[in-house]
Amino acid sequence: MSFLTKLLRRYARDEKGTIIVDAVIVIPMFVWAYAGLFVYWDAYRSINTVQKASYTISDLISRTQGQVNDDFISGMQATMNYLLRADQGGQIRVTSYQWNVLNDRYEVIFSRAPGGGSMTALTTADLAGLVARLPTMSDGDSAILLETRVPYTPPLSFGLEPTTIEQFIVTRPRFLPKICHTSFAC
Repeated sequence: MSFLTKLLRRYARDEKGTIIVDAVIVIPMFVWAYAGLFVYWDAYRSINTVQKASYTISDLISRTQGQVNDDFISGMQATMNYLLRADQGGQIRVTSYQWNVLNDRYEVIFSRAPGGGSMTALTTADLAGLVARLPTMSDGDSAILLETRVPYTPPLSFGLEPTTIEQFIVTRPRFLPKICHTSFAC
């Protein structure tokens, strides 16, 4: 019986092969954590890229020194898509609006969404639903509302579902009292 006891003690103290057992347990966890970090970093990078591209387009529109037309707005969408990754394609909606103190409401000067996607032109009634998100303005002040939507699909499924990254940016015109469209009275 003492022979068996000695054999069991020697087997319990033997550490040969433990590195392989540790590696079999730990390496899959490291691979899983690395892939998860990659997916979440990719999502963060995509959100950041969409935000920067949206603010760039909004700033470009705010610096306009004349009336805009549909070709200009389509060009802004093309510029935004150029700033995004090749596999992303965004939609934009440009709305110029002003505050009318007599009517006590925001009024749309023009609204355009090129490409005919799911974004349609805003109306004055639509702006009434966005009052909480719009800045307070003085009578006759105008602003440009740029809304963007960019689909995002994560490269791996790690708790993130395909989604749409949306931006809602209000910018005041820089050089003109308001931005007008050639097809609308301004």
